[in-house]
Amino acid sequence: MLLMSLITMITLSLSLLIMMLSSILSKKTTSDREKNSPFECGFDPKSKSRIPFSIRFFLIAVIFLIFDVEIALMLPMILILSISNIKIWFILSLYFILILLMGLYYEWKFGALNWL
Repeated sequence: MLLMSLITMITLSLSLLIMMLSSILSKKTTSDREKNSPFECGFDPKSKSRIPFSIRFFLIAVIFLIFDVEIALMLPMILILSISNIKIWFILSLYFILILLMGLYYEWKFGALNWL
């Protein structure tokens, strides 16, 4: 037990010594504005934060997320094809795809997919 605590103390003190030496000897003399600022998805964080944001871009992103989740829901349908009743599987798959197509038509009809 004494040997274990001695090894722990030596390891901690050696680690602390190395961290202190590296912080003292490091070259942090140059300060770059871009490197010191946080990354915010391409937006300049030094400018005002209330810049106008395109609502069309937001709608396209939401539509992408919805269809991405729907694709993730459709993938297990292929796996259960071999263990399920083919008629029920076909009706449920057709119903699910029909709902997706109706949603896509609705978004297309009301101009959510038009960028201009």
